[in-house]
Amino acid sequence: MTMPKSLSPSRRDLLKLSAAGLAAAMPLPALAAAPMRNTQAPAFYRFKIGNFEATAISDGPLDLGEPKPGIFGGVAPEEFDRTLNDHFLPKDKLFLQQNALVVNTGPRLVLFDTGLGSAKMMGDKTGRLLTMLKAADIAPAAIDAVVLTHAHPDHCWGLMTQEAAQNFTAAQIYMAQSEFDFWTDESNGTNDMMKAFVVGARKQLLPNRERMVFIKDGQEILPGIQAIATPGHTVGHMSYMITSDGNSLCNTGDIVHHHVLSMLRPRAEFAFDTDGKQGAETRVRMLDKLATDKTLMLAYHFPWPGIGHVARQGDGYRYVAAPLQVTL
Repeated sequence: MTMPKSLSPSRRDLLKLSAAGLAAAMPLPALAAAPMRNTQAPAFYRFKIGNFEATAISDGPLDLGEPKPGIFGGVAPEEFDRTLNDHFLPKDKLFLQQNALVVNTGPRLVLFDTGLGSAKMMGDKTGRLLTMLKAADIAPAAIDAVVLTHAHPDHCWGLMTQEAAQNFTAAQIYMAQSEFDFWTDESNGTNDMMKAFVVGARKQLLPNRERMVFIKDGQEILPGIQAIATPGHTVGHMSYMITSDGNSLCNTGDIVHHHVLSMLRPRAEFAFDTDGKQGAETRVRMLDKLATDKTLMLAYHFPWPGIGHVARQGDGYRYVAAPLQVTL
């Protein structure tokens, strides 16, 4: 059978096909691999609370080691493991974030909590607050109010440098007097951990005694910022309701530590609470109010940046992270 002329390949076509076949058979030169960066974007996140501009600032994750049921009292080991598995959480490491908050009210620039500072007692990825403030274009010297939820290391040890200089030179410092008195009293160092906490708190708080402002439950400590006594985790623990133009956010501090375990079982006593029973009562009271009022919250130790809502679930609650906004 003779192939029609229109379908017969020309000599030029055959040469093209031959060249293509040779090219396919030849190995291509290796493309240069992109280098591993091993870095993250700066950990700050801006959002609005009415007319206030807020910025969540990370001090880095706390490494608490292997998750153990004893940290959350009353949770059976098998239930503890099942909860971690059901929520795709690792069983070899327990990390808690540190979500500090800066609120620009217009007249005032307010920092809530200061992170761990130079201490590395909870891993080598902490102490990033000052670096992240710089990345967010917030100068420590411009902060004129530092508001403390409590005086545990990861909340106040960033007040001073390792060389005992003040990090926030223009700021008044707001906290409950009962909290100041407890953590500067050397007689409260009843075990090795408490002794370390007291020694560290004294180094941070005593040099700042003259610029302390002691606050009370229900007090509007600054325009749009109200203190709420939430004791249990520590004796003078405070949360703060921040309100502008009809919008509110509750900075809950450490009333709740884990976004799953502490929410599903809010009555389980937390190992690091000064008064576990009171801490559980406070946690349930506050979570119930936040769920009822549908108030936005910032939880210091929840997954970055810790902003979301509380919803009821069975005998406990669940955390619903707020969608992040890429524009203001």
